[in-house]
Amino acid sequence: MSSSPSSAHWLSLVGSIWLQTINGPNADFPVYSSQLKEIKGISQVRLNFLASASDVGKVFGWFAGVAALHLPLWAVALTGAAFGLVGYGVQFLFLDSPRLAYWHLFLLTSLAGNGICWINTVCYLLCINNFPSGSRVAVSLATSYLGLSAKFYTTVFETLPRAARARYSTTKVYLLLNAVVPMAVTLVAAPSLRLVEMVKQERNKKRSQAPFLGMFAITLATGACAIIGSVGAKSIGLSTREHMVSFFVLLALPLLIPVVLRVRKSMAKIRETKWENRVHDHDSDGPETAVAVSVVEIEVVKDKREEEEEQRQEAEQQQSSSSSSQEEVGGLRLLRKLDFWLYFFSYMFSGTLGLVFLNNLGQIAESRGLADASTLVSLSSSFGFFGRLLPAFLDYYTAKSGYSLSRTGSMAALMAPMSGAFFLLLHPNHMSLYASTAVVGTCTGAITSVAASATNELFGTKNFGVNHNVVVANIPLGSLCFGYLAAYLYQRGARGGSRCMGAACYRDTFILWGATCALGTALCAALYARSRGSAGKRLPR
Repeated sequence: MSSSPSSAHWLSLVGSIWLQTINGPNADFPVYSSQLKEIKGISQVRLNFLASASDVGKVFGWFAGVAALHLPLWAVALTGAAFGLVGYGVQFLFLDSPRLAYWHLFLLTSLAGNGICWINTVCYLLCINNFPSGSRVAVSLATSYLGLSAKFYTTVFETLPRAARARYSTTKVYLLLNAVVPMAVTLVAAPSLRLVEMVKQERNKKRSQAPFLGMFAITLATGACAIIGSVGAKSIGLSTREHMVSFFVLLALPLLIPVVLRVRKSMAKIRETKWENRVHDHDSDGPETAVAVSVVEIEVVKDKREEEEEQRQEAEQQQSSSSSSQEEVGGLRLLRKLDFWLYFFSYMFSGTLGLVFLNNLGQIAESRGLADASTLVSLSSSFGFFGRLLPAFLDYYTAKSGYSLSRTGSMAALMAPMSGAFFLLLHPNHMSLYASTAVVGTCTGAITSVAASATNELFGTKNFGVNHNVVVANIPLGSLCFGYLAAYLYQRGARGGSRCMGAACYRDTFILWGATCALGTALCAALYARSRGSAGKRLPR
């Protein structure tokens, strides 16, 4: 007998997937940022600060890690959703009122941004604790759906009746969706958000891999559907409504995995009961039955020996991996380690920089003459989804080969093409803009997904909830610095006006961002050189 995930474990992963899908309400900001700028009459610099406000809320994200130590996970998730309901809901109600000042918008958006940390913390803890032997794959699978947040909200917006959209401005509709949707989905997923003990049960290797393979297939289909909708569903003969229906059905499809497992378990119990009754009924039928029962007993003993041997190998693997891993680090000790600061700034100069670029997509598209930024935002969201999914594929197949990929090495490899994408943006044509957006979206998504496991790899599991929220404090810091730089250069190019048109508006910004990302690549390579002794090893067979 050995430990393997049950239907309850997979149901918690489905809940995490749904939460991640809606946990990026700030990702749709580029779609309505230009209209918000006109409604409130704010400058580009102040708009960029407002885009960073959601990230500023993550400075206090470590509160979520502390709360998760004392509260049930469903309560932590509902708290995060409540922050978003208040933060975006108040903006929706009073956006047109002059009494809603700029600093009100900033604080409310920061509150909503802090709520994102609470939901993320729940998802990470569920994946790490409910799938101890496949935590990397589970984390990457769940967080990949965060890349679909912008696509999800733009699709929901398009699903709304035209009469409802005509009643309110685009900005108010998105604010309403950002407030209501996370709370509604969290309430639906709340019963599944719990830690489940591993149970001892018979495990067939092929069957234990089947749920992951099924989840991969569903995830790939969902990402393909998202890209088709972003590039243009009509070009292949698919109507907008058909695309929306298929997209939402695919998002619900992961629920089939725990349902099938539950049905299979029930059927196995029924067969076992029938077999026991059959043996009992024929117990006194003579020597032939006794011989048959003896054969069955021998097979059972053989299976038990094989399972015990497999369990012993798993225990040796866990012991070997724990002895070769980094020590548990937490509290002030974390801030005194050189590895932490290398990790902190390499993340800031790559993943955070990519988020700043995505936050500015609306203004970048406008300066290049694109009337509608939603297509560009959907494109970045769809490719970000595949970027977040990439580590899951690599972890799954390298683990089958007996190897464990270093997370810091993976991050360094992802930063290099991202730096090149920023320099590619210096070309003024639209093709360069679309290609660079796809590359930055993919790399940013992958880095963000890898970072959760990298924190675990570098500093241990015990204090993960607090440690990772301390690490992601680089996001508001980098968002403010890089966002202000972009806004200042944009405003200078506008020469006193409110808008800047042409490729020159962001030329200097892209050069500085490309150089900064190259520096981040060097820092992460140094971190990999320091930590490769405890990661990227061959797993014991």
